[in-house]
Amino acid sequence: MSRKVELLAPGGDVNAIKAAIVAGANAVYCGLDVFNARNRASNLSFDELNGVIRLAHEYGCEIFLTVNVVILEQELPSLINLFNQLVNTHVDGIIVQDLGVFNLVKKYFPSLHIHASTQLTTHNEGQIVFLGKIGATRANLSRELNLTEIKLLSDLAHEHDVLTEVFVHGALCIAFSGQCYSSSVSVGNSGNRGRCSQACRDEYEPTAMGNKHPLNLKDNSAYFDLPELVAAGVDSMKIEGRIKGANYVHTVVDSWRQQIDKFVQTGELLQDDSNLYKVFNRNFTNLFLKGDMTKSMFTDNARDHSFTHANEKSNAISVVQIQEAQDQLSQEKNEIDALVKQKIKHLDISKHKLRFEISGQLDEPLTINVFITSTNSLGEISRDEQIEVQSKLTLKSAGDAVTDQGAIEKRFKSFNNANFVIEKFDFTKLGKNLSIPFKELTALRKQVGFLLNDSKEVIAPVDVPKLINHPKPNGKTTMSILIADEADSYLCDVTDGDVYFKLPESFKAGNNKYIDILKNNPRLIPWFPAVLIGKDYIEAVRVLEEVKPKRIVSNNTGVAYKAFELGINWIAGPFLNTTNSYALLTMQEELNCQGAFISNEINKRQIQNIKRPANFKMLYSIYHPILMMTSRQCFFQQTVGCKKPSIEAGCMLSCKKETTVTNVKGISFAIDKQKGGYPSIYNHEQFLNLDIVNDLSHMFDEFFIDLTDIGSGSKEVLDKAELIKHFSRLISGEQEASNHLNNMVEIKTNAQYTQGL
Repeated sequence: MSRKVELLAPGGDVNAIKAAIVAGANAVYCGLDVFNARNRASNLSFDELNGVIRLAHEYGCEIFLTVNVVILEQELPSLINLFNQLVNTHVDGIIVQDLGVFNLVKKYFPSLHIHASTQLTTHNEGQIVFLGKIGATRANLSRELNLTEIKLLSDLAHEHDVLTEVFVHGALCIAFSGQCYSSSVSVGNSGNRGRCSQACRDEYEPTAMGNKHPLNLKDNSAYFDLPELVAAGVDSMKIEGRIKGANYVHTVVDSWRQQIDKFVQTGELLQDDSNLYKVFNRNFTNLFLKGDMTKSMFTDNARDHSFTHANEKSNAISVVQIQEAQDQLSQEKNEIDALVKQKIKHLDISKHKLRFEISGQLDEPLTINVFITSTNSLGEISRDEQIEVQSKLTLKSAGDAVTDQGAIEKRFKSFNNANFVIEKFDFTKLGKNLSIPFKELTALRKQVGFLLNDSKEVIAPVDVPKLINHPKPNGKTTMSILIADEADSYLCDVTDGDVYFKLPESFKAGNNKYIDILKNNPRLIPWFPAVLIGKDYIEAVRVLEEVKPKRIVSNNTGVAYKAFELGINWIAGPFLNTTNSYALLTMQEELNCQGAFISNEINKRQIQNIKRPANFKMLYSIYHPILMMTSRQCFFQQTVGCKKPSIEAGCMLSCKKETTVTNVKGISFAIDKQKGGYPSIYNHEQFLNLDIVNDLSHMFDEFFIDLTDIGSGSKEVLDKAELIKHFSRLISGEQEASNHLNNMVEIKTNAQYTQGL
């Protein structure tokens, strides 16, 4: 086999990055202490980032920087400042979630290569084409996909010059990445901002099946699936684990390095994966990859399985046997620790030291010699180089305009930066009372910068123009509603506003049910869900092609791209996590988007600074069930039980179970499975935000209410027509309507609007 297979390793801190490098990673992804979806990792300073880039490149390893959170409007100046710095590093790529970053980078920082984060939930063909169009050079595919789905997307990605990467080892989220709001809802720490509190690992009251951790999946390991992944066209094998330490990273990367090398050289696999069990793990599964989602993917122990595995491997039963097995593993862990410390101790990321020697006499050029040295942590010189530049003009007698040492040092002190530290300026070979134009000194500084930058031009900072906030296209605010049952179509007669019709996440192939509903009810505007995989994406596209609606709402960029191709106007739904002006611009400029829902995760202050593009609608949901997470796995296997051994093709279309899980604080969450939908968990409260109607009506064209019979609380028994009447009165300015709504919706919250991100 000749195609390169990249091994991509996590790096939560400097030692973990060093461990990944010496273990044989082809690339490492890591984050700074800002704009980073793993804020529980140690992360890097900017100086450390430059140091690990230098170190990695010495070993032929690339560095990808995570900028994989949604960006708030007030953070844009800091983000732009970061990009102005990054373009003059040698970082090999940035990993991005926020759609606004694509717009910024494509326009102003095109030298940065963008990788689409797993937080973008990439799982269908339209999304791949969309990502290629907006500037992604690679896409991380959803962890829930099977090998057949991965191959289809990889083949298409390569046609559009997009590489694919797949997580092959480490922790599994039970929820679709980017579509999990459990931490945001429950404790105010959003996974879309890198602050996930891991509610899926929490302990709950024992379920009917006796499980205390009913949402806890085993770790992912595709160690023996490498040939199938290569055959599927995957370009990068990605290991999860930026919160884990150097010992874990080294062990896992080393094991995978040996496996890949063995396969590349011989076409065969190593059969021993025992080292993977010696570091943190929750036991392993590869069943997402196999498309065989059984309850064996779950484990009721969220803690480290390594010691349990040692007991099982040794068949330890008695107290003595168990102690011996534990002691043996502890010794092996200590040996791993000693090995890693020994292997990385000589690796150093200190800045290069510069010594400037400035020389020249009357009528001679001014010569600047720069001596560059580096030492490793053992004090050994690892780099010893010299560069020389000369002025085009000669030194002249100064008169009153002496070019003194201070003037020269001032011009070159900027090389005290993230890569270099100036140790000394030596002027002993420079004549007295001489001068040279400051313009010539500036040219010399530029030459030195070019040579110190590996003979690449230093990119000047970009001054990104400020965006203009355009007025509302119609100048008024209306109300829109969402229904999911044709029986509720009578509500079209109760409201003058837009009526959206929620389409399922799964369709029966070739069935025209939803096509007929939309054709028979022309007031209904199709509302497409966030996740549409395989045949369900194909069927969703068929709805577009057959119905040819004038407008849709899409929470999926793949469907949005297809609408753009078909010339259908589209609105970006709330699950696209839109939090800033540049995200609006990306969708408008690249896909002719007509408007967008602003994320319900952000607060008044974070919303009010968003700049509306010209002729663009802004929408906001003021009433809806609060989705906490959606999964491709089954929540019922571990809760109320299910007789089916694994999830079948018909489960999505036919299952409509519901139950609850209750955490140790006594708060219950509704598990809801609609026909044609993925299993989802909802908060016990409804989202009801009446404050924003008073606060920010001037910003929004539509306030939206969700009248689907989904979720929890008392919503499904409320009179929908009555709700519409009171919401209409509220939006029209009748303040007493809020009292009626607060009385009708008893279990409610607007905490996200209060706390924000």
